[in-house]
Amino acid sequence: MKLAVIGTGYVGLVTGACLADVGNTVTCIDVDEAKIRRLQDGIIPIYEPGLEDVVKTNFAAGRLKFTTQLSGAIAENEILMIAVGTPPNEDGSADLKHVLSVARAVGDSMTERKLVITKSTVPVGTGDKVKAAIQERLSARGMNIQFSIASNPEFLKEGAAVNDFMRPDRIVVGCMDEYARKKIEQLYAPFILNRHPVIFMDIRSAELTKYAANAMLATKISFMNEVARVAEAVGADIKSVRDGIGSDPRIGYHFTYPGVGYGGSCFPKDVKALKQTSHELGLDLAIVDAVERVNMSQRAFFVKKIESHFGGTNGIKGRKFAVWGLSFKPETDDIREAPALDVISRLLQAGAQVAAFDPIARDNVREHFGAAHALQICNDQYEPLAQADALLLLTEWKLFRSPDFDRVKSLLKKPVIFDGRNQYSLEQMRDLGFKYFSIGRPAV
Repeated sequence: MKLAVIGTGYVGLVTGACLADVGNTVTCIDVDEAKIRRLQDGIIPIYEPGLEDVVKTNFAAGRLKFTTQLSGAIAENEILMIAVGTPPNEDGSADLKHVLSVARAVGDSMTERKLVITKSTVPVGTGDKVKAAIQERLSARGMNIQFSIASNPEFLKEGAAVNDFMRPDRIVVGCMDEYARKKIEQLYAPFILNRHPVIFMDIRSAELTKYAANAMLATKISFMNEVARVAEAVGADIKSVRDGIGSDPRIGYHFTYPGVGYGGSCFPKDVKALKQTSHELGLDLAIVDAVERVNMSQRAFFVKKIESHFGGTNGIKGRKFAVWGLSFKPETDDIREAPALDVISRLLQAGAQVAAFDPIARDNVREHFGAAHALQICNDQYEPLAQADALLLLTEWKLFRSPDFDRVKSLLKKPVIFDGRNQYSLEQMRDLGFKYFSIGRPAV
């Protein structure tokens, strides 16, 4: 099949590359000329395991193309996937200007029937707006051309996106006519050989499914973080509690790890957008409101642990803290809404110095903070530890799981670790002689 993917961000690039990898001819379009040139040269703008190989292989084979020419791509392809960004507005609502701009361009350029699939995460009702935008431009041209609209939200996990796309646990599709349904069934046939389903529904239900899924996962995280605070207060161990509740198949183990809160491009943005949609409808989503509040307060809760150990806010002024992990999760360079950035900012505001290391996200953090003199970004895992008052583990990269603890101990002023991801066992830290603070577990 021939199709165009408009937008070469995280979703668009993964989608285009993976669809090309099963034999389709895919044209990826972006308005950023420099970005398109880099992609044509094999330079991938994001870090995602496996993506570079898929892009380069399919580009070399001629199945994957990159261009800035939207009108030409619209004319040449029957299926058009919209995968542009929908950043949050100040009120938390999703900004649809890029989505609707593409829709208008489709209406301006199409000369024969098209299937327009919205892949971007969009509020309920966006499909109607896309349809109206296309029809408005067709009417202005005096053209009577059939077209179909569909919603196909993505459920990709950063750090595992290629595998998620190639081996989906489900594919959600919202469409309203048989033409769209058959085309999408054909498009995704290579990905459902393992019998994982394509779930068809109406467009508004598909749009809401995306927000509901992310809000549910965010809810599990925030709930466990609240329970972890109770565990600390009563002297319980949240790991044991998680084992106890996770064994219940109605609950499960996924997304029940306590920590310093969720981040990234999806959960924070989608929770805000769902809240804003509910407010516009005159609805009060108390649980969703609480999820966001708990998530943000979890970062402050972690910093208060540090302050408490050092005698309050004034006690951390002038101290140096080593940080391991800056991205919002492992296996990505994405620092959007990363808890580590919030923790670091709070420490810097309190007059502390921070030296940090991340195997992938260092350059993004340098750009984020600019020339903040009290923040040092290091290129070696152990460099930040030199004469630091404590080590803070904020992202659970694999290389942090079994470090050289003797070396860690020798470099720190005192053997103190604040573990925001519960990576180490209490017994191990006690035996090694560390003062160890984690989330929802007794300090040792």
